Amino acid sequence: MDELIRQVQNLRESKIRELIDKRIRQFKSLRKQGGDRLFKELCFCIMTANFDAQRAIDIQKKIDKGFLELNEANLAKQLKTHGHRFPNARAKYITEARRHKNTLKFDRSWLVKNIKGLGYKEASHFLRNVGCDNCAIVDFHIIDILVRHKTIKRPKTITPKKYLEIEKVLKKMADKLNLTLAELDFYLWYLETKKVLK
Repeated sequence: MDELIRQVQNLRESKIRELIDKRIRQFKSLRKQGGDRLFKELCFCIMTANFDAQRAIDIQKKIDKGFLELNEANLAKQLKTHGHRFPNARAKYITEARRHKNTLKFDRSWLVKNIKGLGYKEASHFLRNVGCDNCAIVDFHIIDILVRHKTIKRPKTITPKKYLEIEKVLKKMADKLNLTLAELDFYLWYLETKKVLK
């Protein structure tokens, strides 16, 4: 873990810090916008499950208000047109989630229980993207970097219990660096991908 902490600390002393700090500020302001904007961010996180984040960002921009207005069949058609891997399932999850559009809770357990298509990872992603900073996004990029630095053993599957175990490891690392889990995620993701997305 020490070498990984050193690498993150080096990044914090580079121009990447400014980019990450800016992204965190954007997320906190997004939460204040409420309603439709938050729901479109939820749709983005539903789309990212087993799919490429950059492509999901592109689709989110192209469909935009369609996430709020299109019926399930037309939304599936749009998702397919723009290249989503699972257009029918994602359209179903998104149209079903609309009933919670104005009552979304910023609580991971509630999101996993009430929004189909969200597991711990996607719910944590949504929370991070709307300005909450106390959940880790445990995806394969994060697992890869932790395994490579011998911080964890590669799990065969990510059960909720295993997810929370890995999150505790990340929390320990974040505390040592005096970072939130949201900030740490960005630094680790950058180390692995050389990108700061969302």
